[in-house]
Amino acid sequence: MPIGFLKLYTSVDRKELKALRNILGFIPGNHALYRLALRHKSVANDINNKGIKNSNERLEFLGDAILGSVVADVLFKKFPYKDEGFLTEMRSKLVNRAHLNQLSKKMGIADLINYDAKITNQGNKNSSLFGDAFEAMIGAIYLDKGYRVTQRFIINRILNTHVDISKLAETESNYKSRLLEWAQKEGKEVVFEVIEDKSLGQSRLFSIRAMVDGIDTGLGQDYSKKNAEKNAAEKSCQYLNI
Repeated sequence: MPIGFLKLYTSVDRKELKALRNILGFIPGNHALYRLALRHKSVANDINNKGIKNSNERLEFLGDAILGSVVADVLFKKFPYKDEGFLTEMRSKLVNRAHLNQLSKKMGIADLINYDAKITNQGNKNSSLFGDAFEAMIGAIYLDKGYRVTQRFIINRILNTHVDISKLAETESNYKSRLLEWAQKEGKEVVFEVIEDKSLGQSRLFSIRAMVDGIDTGLGQDYSKKNAEKNAAEKSCQYLNI
């Protein structure tokens, strides 16, 4: 019996290993990496009491870079005649926090995250939690198996299985332009207000509210101020039936 399968059926963590195998398509070599990827800072311990926690934030940083690289490569090859603006917009659609949250839940990663349940009582339901673990998982795969395996995982287990890139390309995504054009025609004023800008580890989470003639029409959140405005504009377009 191969060593991987022996570990799968004899380890005290076999339930988690089986769940990871179903998600990843392979048995983890270094289980500790994946366990770290699933550990939110709310339950992490300080390392040597220096204020640095053994959470998934560093793996998230690494996974974010690798995911962006693989997605950029896929888009570059799939759309050879599209310009930089289109490719950037498509990449944003695929790797924005809301989409990664959805993928994390759909793939079962969200069910394995170790975090303090109290944080889900926050107003935004801790919107970055699932997407952060998703990126951290990619970072763990990279350190455990290398770039090629990580690349295949992203393409085969994520993009080809859970994302219709061609359909996504046809979807109107420039909601901010749509909202502003509508407001100009209707003689209304649109203002994007930054209502919160907080530091989360190495990132900053922006919360921006779209106001139309002083009326709150949509809240957007993202680690990019520009994308937070886009998300707020999308909510506004839905609210206003534009």
